[in-house]
Amino acid sequence: MNNMQTQQRLGFQYVREIYTRGCKSKSDFKIGLELERLPIFADSGKAADYYSEFGVCNFLRAFAKYENWDYITDDYNIIGLKQGHDTITLEPGSQIELSVEPQKTIRDLEAKVQNLNKVMQPILSKMGIKLLNYGVSPLSTYKNIKLIPKKRYEIMARYLWGILSDVMMRETAGVQGTFDFVSEEDAMRKLKIANMLSPFVTAMFANSPIRGGVDTGYKSFRALSWLNTDNDRCGFCNKFQDDFSFDDYINYVMETPVIFINRESGPIKINGKLNFKEFMLSGFEGFDATLDDYLLQANLCFPEVRLRNFIEIRNHDCGGRQTPYSILAIYKGVLHNPDAMSEVEELFNRTKFNDFAELRYNVPKSALNARFCGHFVKDFAKEILYIAEKSLIEMNCGDEIYLDFIKEYTLNNLTPADIIIKNWYGMWHKDINKLIKFVS
Repeated sequence: MNNMQTQQRLGFQYVREIYTRGCKSKSDFKIGLELERLPIFADSGKAADYYSEFGVCNFLRAFAKYENWDYITDDYNIIGLKQGHDTITLEPGSQIELSVEPQKTIRDLEAKVQNLNKVMQPILSKMGIKLLNYGVSPLSTYKNIKLIPKKRYEIMARYLWGILSDVMMRETAGVQGTFDFVSEEDAMRKLKIANMLSPFVTAMFANSPIRGGVDTGYKSFRALSWLNTDNDRCGFCNKFQDDFSFDDYINYVMETPVIFINRESGPIKINGKLNFKEFMLSGFEGFDATLDDYLLQANLCFPEVRLRNFIEIRNHDCGGRQTPYSILAIYKGVLHNPDAMSEVEELFNRTKFNDFAELRYNVPKSALNARFCGHFVKDFAKEILYIAEKSLIEMNCGDEIYLDFIKEYTLNNLTPADIIIKNWYGMWHKDINKLIKFVS
């Protein structure tokens, strides 16, 4: 065995520990939330930018000053704030993301987000900024939205080759949830089930039909943008095979083209000239692969469900104030109960991977009215809600109340987008200001 093979094998085991360290006892399970929202200037409805006197950078400065948060910087530019395990960070187009410390209950997560909203609101109002609970920029488009000064985003914007990658980066806002696992087997089972559920939950919470002041013809234009960002690193991370393992997920990450690596001198652009496995074997222009390089590479893969030392479920439109908690309640009801997981597996026991791959492409346009294996998505969505609610009631945790928000839509064959489209052509008379007020 030569030295390079030894390095690769040692490196692979080192990487594997990232995931094995995530195994927890069920009593230690917590739920995490990342909530992105769209900042706009209240007087114009246009996207609030980073650089203006009353833009998001100065909002971060003001918030840090009054609430004693620390800066997160990139080459001396403020790109976020942190206090303990909570962060307020900026996405590429100045979208404001709240990431709060994982909690045992959804109620505790809601309390943390509500508290952050409460302390943010006076400063936002003073600066004339509104945060929209909506999936895509309703008025400004990417051509009028500058990237924040973060080196990573500048490199990504040049590299990502999908025709809607600029829309994804600069215009969209979503909700992500994280869930724990007890073992590798449990993690892989949850990864598969979460992937199966993902297009159905995306459909249920579709909330981005109006973009750039017009009806796009899609109920989730945000989901459409992810379909057209970069197929090498988006979509499903596997084909739902039963023997998928941590090693297989690592191979998925390693077989993805490398965009760049970081060194003290700054980012080193690779621009897809080799994948990570090739980088580990041969290096690149004198640079050898490190564990930090792998962590960056894994973070630059954007599957529907991502494996870290927890399960991260990513593909949901930002929506009304109860949206994040309804999303979490669905997944908690299924993923925290082995019997509920079995029910979902039984629900999809005659389906194939290609059925889900096709559904992923149909959901952005049709949402609940998309077809899946000869039936409507809305029929499966109702069954998923039933399984989740029954499970949460059995848990006696009280989190079933968070399903009430989405039940009001799904049981009536509606999504948030359907209500917006109805109002757009009805009482709003295509007035973008009325949409903005509705999602503020």
